[in-house]
Amino acid sequence: MQSCRLHGVGPQISTSCVLRKLSGTTMFSLYMLMMGASAFIIQPEAHTVAAGSCQYRGRHYKRELRLEGEPVALRCPQMPYWLWDSARPHVNLTWRKNDSTGTIPGEEETRMWAQDGALWVLPALQGDSGTYICTARNASHCDEMSIELRVFENAEASLPLISYPQFLTLSTSGMLVCPDLSEFTRNKTDVKIQWYKDSVPLDQDDEKFARVRGTTRLIVHDVSMEDAGYYSCTMTFTHGGRQYNITRSVELHVRKRKEETIPVIISPLKTISASLGSRLVIPCKVFLGASTPLTTMLWWKANDTLIDSAYQGGRVTEGPRQEYSENNENYIEVPLIFDPVIREDLNTDFKCVVLNSWSSQTLRTTVKEAASTFSWGIALAPLSLVFLVLGGICMHRRCRHRTGKAHGLTTLKTGLQDFQSYPK
Repeated sequence: MQSCRLHGVGPQISTSCVLRKLSGTTMFSLYMLMMGASAFIIQPEAHTVAAGSCQYRGRHYKRELRLEGEPVALRCPQMPYWLWDSARPHVNLTWRKNDSTGTIPGEEETRMWAQDGALWVLPALQGDSGTYICTARNASHCDEMSIELRVFENAEASLPLISYPQFLTLSTSGMLVCPDLSEFTRNKTDVKIQWYKDSVPLDQDDEKFARVRGTTRLIVHDVSMEDAGYYSCTMTFTHGGRQYNITRSVELHVRKRKEETIPVIISPLKTISASLGSRLVIPCKVFLGASTPLTTMLWWKANDTLIDSAYQGGRVTEGPRQEYSENNENYIEVPLIFDPVIREDLNTDFKCVVLNSWSSQTLRTTVKEAASTFSWGIALAPLSLVFLVLGGICMHRRCRHRTGKAHGLTTLKTGLQDFQSYPK
């Protein structure tokens, strides 16, 4: 079975397998961050790369959508905040708007300035919408990335345009997060967030909603379909003696819980007979009912060790996983293949293990040596037939001999009687 398990602990996920399954965009962004930042963390020198020789690495995957009149902080895509402190002494960061040749100043006296690897705009205006380019250079390297900012009118009609989709599952408890506030909440332990649904303030300490104090999270208990819709969360940010409101919009989608049943292993038998030296296939068949095979894992173990580890030479292997339906019921199957069976297998405890989000089940099976198919009765049958035929022939000959002898005596007696009755 192909999986991402770590050896010896059931269905765990390996790091290499997870990296292979990351989306292309995520991997590209991670590569940009690591490669871009690592290029700048070198020993400081007196000069920097000349302007005009920078490599453009493309546009950042994420667009910043904000409301007019609120503060905006754009982080340089090549320089995440957790790398900025180590890179700061060796890197020169500058910002400019795509339609402007001049760089944005680093003084806070203006409405827009660059500071600590971020571009700050207080307050944002609709005219600030556009593409901004961050240039990072040091003595040996220079690159650029762009990020798009769109500023909307601060009106209720704009909330759907800037909303972040989030998902919760029906009849469970889940959590909403007020997004993209890290630049305003970093190093703060007294974060105060007010949540609204359809512009109505939520009581954040009742049976339905619970605020996680000091964080940007809101717990929703016993999620229902009525909980779907638009939520907004607000906080205040103070700069230069002036308070600004920060608003984020969240669109909650409520998903129905996928129907799952407890998986049931219906084969193999507890004991399997096989001849030593023969090839053996033991299928592990699992009944899923209406559950989807995608959420169910199935594998074999030998004495609590994964098959790949127990038989690294490949004499015993797991066959390909099969998923199929019979009478509208779902099944999965993974065979265990011996090629060939040896005496060691007779003393091994083989286990078929199935796991989904509801439960797990294990079924043990053992291999025993099949009874010999050699029969002395069958082997002696031809010999018995030979003796029977020979006996029949002997008896036939003996009977003929006796019959001939009796006939001779009868003839002799008859002749003697005739001789005595002959007239003298």
